[in-house]
Amino acid sequence: MWLLYQILLALALGLAAPFLLLRRGAHYVKTLPGRLTFRLPARPQGPEGAGSDEPPLWIHAVSVGEVGVAATLAAALPAGTPLVVTTVTPTGQAQAKKSFGRRSPQATAVGYLPFDLGFAVERFLDHLSPRALVLVEGDYWPLLLSRVRRRGLPVAVVNGRVGDASLRRQHRLGRLFGRRLLGAVFGAVHRFGVQTPEDARRLTTLGVGAERVTVTGNLKFESAEPAPLPKLEARLAGLAAGRRLLVAGSTMAGEEEKVLAALRATGTERAMLVLAPRHPERWDEVARRLDGDGWSWCRRSGLDLEADLGAGDDGERPAVVLLDSLGELAALYRVAAAAFVGGTLVDTGGHNPLEPARFGVPLAVGPSMRNFRDMAARFDAAGAWVRAADADALGRVWSGWLDDPEVARAVGERALTLVEENRGALDRTLAMLAPLLAERPMAPR
Repeated sequence: MWLLYQILLALALGLAAPFLLLRRGAHYVKTLPGRLTFRLPARPQGPEGAGSDEPPLWIHAVSVGEVGVAATLAAALPAGTPLVVTTVTPTGQAQAKKSFGRRSPQATAVGYLPFDLGFAVERFLDHLSPRALVLVEGDYWPLLLSRVRRRGLPVAVVNGRVGDASLRRQHRLGRLFGRRLLGAVFGAVHRFGVQTPEDARRLTTLGVGAERVTVTGNLKFESAEPAPLPKLEARLAGLAAGRRLLVAGSTMAGEEEKVLAALRATGTERAMLVLAPRHPERWDEVARRLDGDGWSWCRRSGLDLEADLGAGDDGERPAVVLLDSLGELAALYRVAAAAFVGGTLVDTGGHNPLEPARFGVPLAVGPSMRNFRDMAARFDAAGAWVRAADADALGRVWSGWLDDPEVARAVGERALTLVEENRGALDRTLAMLAPLLAERPMAPR
């Protein structure tokens, strides 16, 4: 079974490679040395330094959102705990290096998850010899989990969720390879900490025993407030020159034109937009759209944060600032008069609404929030955001909030209250992990 699985995976990678490299080559090429284990992170050391033989805890976080959860969890672990943090995407890698940069470099290693091929997985495990594996939200790779299980390593899922696409994928794997493969995937996991009762129910339909599943809540409600960016905030205030600041975060392909139409309806004479596409490889594409549509705009990367200017360098006030930077969006919600979270006006399932909510910023989203179904239901029930069906509706929402700041403030306050009322997942997650992290790996079998 494993030979067949690796052959099919290798064939799939080979067939997909030309398309991936053509569409997102700059994104994927830089990950290959790490994912093939030609480049491995240094093995982290315990608090005693080079002489410590304490094996590291391995935390796997796919991309930026999961890295934030991993950082929240890691901050609650004993100081000096040696950690290996892996990601799949370059943006996740950059965020992990930033998020874990305050820890001792000797105690922290950041690298890429190896491809699910025997030689890569074994080389990674032999080099780092982790004591346990924590999967953030659940990124299940069958061969990897099989090899981890054979080495007797405790495995836990934190902040787990089983979305519609994930559920279909797991059922498809079961039909293709039989229940044995699903058993290898889920049988290797000792404990599942999941966000909602529905996630727990879905796991049981996939054959996971209810005794291994705990509803711990959503760790994203526990994430630390990002540090302010005073120089950038001051520069944006100067560019806005008295206008209100709108932030559109994590926008997806086909969505920027809708957001820009909403800005035009709101009026650039009273609002400036910070536009933050989700994927860095799309920054130039969005820049070309701004040029093509005749917008007055500038790049975040082109701003001189030391300049003391009341408007743009050319004397004009830009309508749009393209946020072509990593790790700054979450902090900039702090100064927004209103926000929009992307992936919701196009059918991609939405993104995390908690980043603006934690600052009490009035928030608008589109119809597509299936990736955050439980969280969306809570926001809907609390009136903690406004749903906008299309670009026209988003423009009306933003305009209404600028016309009536008290209405906007009330929406933002309900969002902040919702965040504060849903804390507690971190304590429940740590309690679930405690017995597993106290275990020592068993001998390989």
